[in-house]
Amino acid sequence: EVQLVESGGGLVQAGGSLRLSCEVSGIPTEDYAIGWFRQAPGKEREALSCISSSDGSTYYTDSVKGRFTISSDPAKDTVYLQVDSLKPEDTAEYYCAADPYYATLSSFCGGTYTSGVHWGQGTQVTVSS
Repeated sequence: EVQLVESGGGLVQAGGSLRLSCEVSGIPTEDYAIGWFRQAPGKEREALSCISSSDGSTYYTDSVKGRFTISSDPAKDTVYLQVDSLKPEDTAEYYCAADPYYATLSSFCGGTYTSGVHWGQGTQVTVSS
């Protein structure tokens, strides 16, 4: 059974930082795409950044380039999202998702998923002004 468990969210002041974690288990392939997404109340889900498990290549959406950094620790089966210079508009539920049958990292981060995609339960990030 594929499971993704996010942690690390919380309440932080504007300008602060958080490190979100996504622990992955049960993925049936060694090569999979995993990414971070967020959804604020009343808004559509937004892709943030994605990483390939096989070669560590990364993809960032324009909205977070320079402020968010994705990384992975294969020994811990964990993917991280370092979020810096947080703004009140970053307040949202942050989710990780993994797709073992993705086509390309950019397509996965762009919202093209296969039937094998799995999502975590989310972790809330609230940024106060």
